[in-house]
Amino acid sequence: MSRFDTYFLMKTTDVPEYVKEKGYVPKDAALTVKEIGDGNLNYVFRVVDAAAGKSVIVKQAGEALRISAEMHVSTDRNRIESEILQIEWKYAPGLVPKIFGYDTVMCACVMEDLSDHQLMRYALMRHETFPRFAEDISTFMVNTLLKTTDVAMEHKAKKDQVKRFINPELCEITEDLVLTEPYNDCNHRNLVFPKNAEFVRKELYADEALHLEIAKIKFDFMNNAQALIHGDLHTGSIFVKPDSTRVFDPEFAFYGPMGYDIGNVVANLIFAWDNGWAAGESAFCDWALTTIQEMLDLFKQKFLACFDECVTDRMAKTPGFKEWYLSSIMADTAAYAGTELIRRTVGMAQVKDVTTIEDPEKRAYAERLNILCAKDYILHRQAFQQGSDFVEAVKRAAKAAKAAD
Repeated sequence: MSRFDTYFLMKTTDVPEYVKEKGYVPKDAALTVKEIGDGNLNYVFRVVDAAAGKSVIVKQAGEALRISAEMHVSTDRNRIESEILQIEWKYAPGLVPKIFGYDTVMCACVMEDLSDHQLMRYALMRHETFPRFAEDISTFMVNTLLKTTDVAMEHKAKKDQVKRFINPELCEITEDLVLTEPYNDCNHRNLVFPKNAEFVRKELYADEALHLEIAKIKFDFMNNAQALIHGDLHTGSIFVKPDSTRVFDPEFAFYGPMGYDIGNVVANLIFAWDNGWAAGESAFCDWALTTIQEMLDLFKQKFLACFDECVTDRMAKTPGFKEWYLSSIMADTAAYAGTELIRRTVGMAQVKDVTTIEDPEKRAYAERLNILCAKDYILHRQAFQQGSDFVEAVKRAAKAAKAAD
């Protein structure tokens, strides 16, 4: 009987035996293992067979969050992630890592090693630019989102997928940490930069009009099983190099509103802008805003073309429907870009792009910009239909944040 027949949380010393027993490397291989996990949920091991010039990644789900031992989530999330990545590879080959296998007992996934890529968040914090990104990420989003909707799928097959990928525990994290707590600190887990404490109280905690819109957005998130979304699509879930983009870490995936994924990418490019602005990197900041605009405009172009190619539902072929459908997605994109901007600024899971800004005045300004831009997106979401609309909101917020000082 193997000790891997019963779940336990592996350490680096356990992983060589594990990958050999499961047949991913030869029994006599001399392996080195390093734990490289940087997220809040999982343990990620890089396994290298130097003699063979090969390596793989082993990703295991823990039973508690790394940021809080009190928060427990189902280890089934890694099963969901491995199956999602295989579906995404089908629709967007070459834009996600390849999966070699999933272990239902150890809740571990073995996948392609992308160590020749960089984690996008850290690359952007070094103010590197990636000219292919808008092209690649727009293709990924159109193909993985539109092709998993009722527009393209046989309806019963789609409903089976909704059932298969229901993800209640991780959805609850989003419902709490993204769509509730940033607006009231009801569980006292928000992390508010002291210089902005009064600003946050006024702009977030005391704004009833904002709360009403967030309530609408929250219940849409909970009930709109539109497409198979990644659920946590930010620059910490993307590997890049100049000629390649790879999306990973879809453990929050479930059937939800497309705009959630798209809006998350928009918001995280704004965080990159924050960091570049604080460092005085004006050319990088221009690239970040241009990329937001290009990404959204490319998404729209590709969406309309893909819609015509893959639409199967008779009523969805009605003239004017695809334009209406896309318009609603763009409004959702604005809404969820706003919720991501706010929760990463005041919630418990913040981003290093902003928290590492050393000058307290610059950090306070960047956070005010994020919140004001977010409120514009949320309160006026129907008005955001072009890439330029999203960029102009950043510029408006940049001016308003100075006046709020």
